[in-house]
Amino acid sequence: MKAFTCKSFLILSLFFSFNPNSFSQDEKPFVSGEKLVYVAHMGWLNAGTAEFTLHDSVFEGSDIYYANAQANTIGLANKLYKVRDVYESYFDRKNGLPKLAIRNINEGSYTYYNEVRYNHLENKVESQKSGEHEVSENILDMVSAFYYFRESLVKQIRNIGDEIVVDTYFSDEIFPLKLRYVGIDKIKTKMGKFKCLKFSPVVEPGRIFDSEDDVTIWISNDKNYIPLQIRIDLMIGSIKCDLVEYSGLQHPINKIK
Repeated sequence: MKAFTCKSFLILSLFFSFNPNSFSQDEKPFVSGEKLVYVAHMGWLNAGTAEFTLHDSVFEGSDIYYANAQANTIGLANKLYKVRDVYESYFDRKNGLPKLAIRNINEGSYTYYNEVRYNHLENKVESQKSGEHEVSENILDMVSAFYYFRESLVKQIRNIGDEIVVDTYFSDEIFPLKLRYVGIDKIKTKMGKFKCLKFSPVVEPGRIFDSEDDVTIWISNDKNYIPLQIRIDLMIGSIKCDLVEYSGLQHPINKIK
């Protein structure tokens, strides 16, 4: 159960020192109504899907974005071990900081539900499961980090080897995400050929990974900054996640003809 929870978490969180004032309202890489669908597969076996949707909403009188991310098993994997995980985030439209994050996990016979409220003025969170915790400044949840990365962090990359560090609050712990810029690359997917920004999230070697460079993310080199493909190399094999469907994009997607 714990191994599959980790895989579900990786599929959602690895698609993603910041200054919230850099969250520009002009030329945003996303807009309300955007939908992204990914398929995760191990070799020829399609094992699961991940779907991200974004909508305008209001939370406690404030204009916010409501983001919903779901991870589900499909096919044979679904028969062997059914997963229906839902992550929700209510985050500020101006600075990208979350106000509320919900994690609703259903994996086999295991279930888990938690709500976390964010108090950025006092750098605290209130977990429904474990109470109040002090956190680092400008802390994000996993889903809001996905959108904040696209909005401002990618634009800060200048040179190969540059690193981005984002603190997130996950499973009642502060979880830093570190991504290293590798360079420009070209990939071919079922949706076509793309010129991409290539990143290598720094992961911890141990039970799952052999080295800290066992995850690679290819981001569209256009104004959308969409993760197009992710490869996760595990000790037991590799998982690849591909974008297979999109709609409601803010900008045209840049394909190579």
